[in-house]
Amino acid sequence: MVDVYIDGASAGNPGFSGAGIFINYKNGQVEHHSIPLGLLSNHEAEYEALLLALDLCLERGLTMVSFRTDSKLIDEAVEKRYVKNKRYQPYLHKALEKIDTFDLFFMKWVPSNQNKDADQLARRAIRENAK
Repeated sequence: MVDVYIDGASAGNPGFSGAGIFINYKNGQVEHHSIPLGLLSNHEAEYEALLLALDLCLERGLTMVSFRTDSKLIDEAVEKRYVKNKRYQPYLHKALEKIDTFDLFFMKWVPSNQNKDADQLARRAIRENAK
C-alpha cells in the first residue's frame, strides 16, 4: 500500500494557494509535487490538494492507497461522506467519485508535525504563484 501525504495552504484567506503532495511507495521511491493553485481559501486549497493527489494516484494505476492529511475538515468530510458547507460540497462529491474507484482507500488525520513534507511542498507552491 502506498502512503500519500497531502496539504493545501493559503497565504491569506483567500490568497495565493498551493497544494503539496508527497507519495511514499515504501520501496525507496518517493514523489514530490508542489502545485500552485492561484487565489483560494485555505479549505479550498485543502480540497484541491486532495483531488490532485487522487488524480495522480489514478494516473499511476495505484489502487490501494493510504492518505494522510493534517486537515480535520478533509478527514471528517471523507470519513462521513458529508460536508455541511455548500461551498465545499462539489469538492467532496468529486473526491468521493474518485475514491470509490480505488480497491482500497484509507484517510487518516495526522498532526502537522507528521505532515511536514506535504506542508513544505504546499508552501513552495504558494511562492511559485508569484512567478
